Amino acid sequence: MKKSQVVANIIIAVMIICLIAITFTNVATTYVSGDTRVIYNGDTKSNNVCFMVNVYEGADEVRAMLDIMDLYNVKTTFFLGGCWAVNNLDLVKEIYARGHELGNHGFYHKDQDKLDYDANVQEINMCHQVISKNLGIEMTLFAPPSGAYDVTTVDAATSLNYKTIMWTHDTIDWRDKNSNIIFKRATKDLSGGDLILMHPTKQTVDAFANILAYAINNDFNPTTVSACLGGQI
Repeated sequence: MKKSQVVANIIIAVMIICLIAITFTNVATTYVSGDTRVIYNGDTKSNNVCFMVNVYEGADEVRAMLDIMDLYNVKTTFFLGGCWAVNNLDLVKEIYARGHELGNHGFYHKDQDKLDYDANVQEINMCHQVISKNLGIEMTLFAPPSGAYDVTTVDAATSLNYKTIMWTHDTIDWRDKNSNIIFKRATKDLSGGDLILMHPTKQTVDAFANILAYAINNDFNPTTVSACLGGQI
């Protein structure tokens, strides 16, 4: 092999190594620069999972889900929209009385990444006050409506002593009204610490008992978001 070819091969090899190094550096930087105040899953070493429910509608479906969870002795976290809670206070009190955790889902279901700091605070705090004044409890978990948040949203939530909660898996049950699809999305690759997002739809109710049975039969413990987070709260 000619000396020029050896030099060319060395240059190519160095370029490849540099490219790989840059790639891994970017991945690491993206991970490190992620806002650790935003939580996508709980303790992955536990067998806890949470089929958490975001609520802005579906009072009848909420009641049905409560009854199913009673049958399986399961508790979960309901993230409540403030305007829904105002119109369904008796049901909100029933959810809490049955031993479930309540979380904050904003007041008017706005995309909070489009709001300034003060508007973010207002959305979260208005919902907080509804629950605090009527149930005498202080919620600490906030799920941004539509999963829409930015650093301003997280700053606002943190200022109000809230953890910002996202999800590990999304059933997309609000869009795809098919109980078989909802079951598959809720149970596929289920792992300890998973936070599975659901909504009170008819099809979710139809799939819910089978989802809980699947989790329990596979040695998972369906529980609240706080229980999933463990030491993170």
